[in-house]
Amino acid sequence: MLFFAIYLLLGLCVGLLAGLLGIGGGLVLVAALAWLLPMQGVPVDVAMHAALASSLASIVLTAASSARAHHRRGSVLWPTVAWMVPGILLGGWLGSRFAIGLDGNTLRWCVAGYCYVVSLQMLFSKTPQDGGRTTPPAGPGYTAAGGGIGLVSAIVGIGGGSLTVPLLVWRRVVPVRAVGTSSACGIFIGLGSALGYALQAPTGALTLPGAVGYVYLPASIGVALASVLAAPWGTRLAHALSGAKLKRIFAVFMLLVGSSFAYGALA
Repeated sequence: MLFFAIYLLLGLCVGLLAGLLGIGGGLVLVAALAWLLPMQGVPVDVAMHAALASSLASIVLTAASSARAHHRRGSVLWPTVAWMVPGILLGGWLGSRFAIGLDGNTLRWCVAGYCYVVSLQMLFSKTPQDGGRTTPPAGPGYTAAGGGIGLVSAIVGIGGGSLTVPLLVWRRVVPVRAVGTSSACGIFIGLGSALGYALQAPTGALTLPGAVGYVYLPASIGVALASVLAAPWGTRLAHALSGAKLKRIFAVFMLLVGSSFAYGALA
């Protein structure tokens, strides 16, 4: 019960970040779970895999709550989501298969390097004017982009916002709409990736009660229950901030999280 209460508290943080930044707080959650799960009997050599898998499973509901709140404010570009989903599902499945074959320390370095690259991109890219583009981005290119986003997201345990948001901002989508669209894409990233970690894991990967493959359901459920309540708060805050401020918050967040993973890999 103590650990479940901790997962609920984590969920509040995850949900707030989901609404504010278009991500499920997956990077924060992965770092926390990689530290907590060994205390519950998960072997250290597979703790990172279990943290990634459990984070992705929780993102399904977190992203759904955030996307619903953004949809009510008209900030989800559904045509873009429809083009990206096929690639996202395939990429998530393949990415989880690849990550299962890596050791935990390698995964930590992958996450750290990824955080730094995305943070720098967001800091130095230009923010579109408030009008942005008037038509949703669409076409086969976005299906291919979805495949890459799903693959990388499965390896680092996130809902893809730190890739989807910069892509859409680069395509002149107003940041708050990029965040809303990213939240909707996160539902399918979580589904494809979590299923991959659950169904492609070695037999007996986790022996804890409630584990399915590498997914530890008590952690995923605890985080998801609280996050769906907190996501609308983050959404309201996102709509109250300017695009430039939202990008700076996003970039600083990524720098901090990347540093925490780099420290963990060196420790």
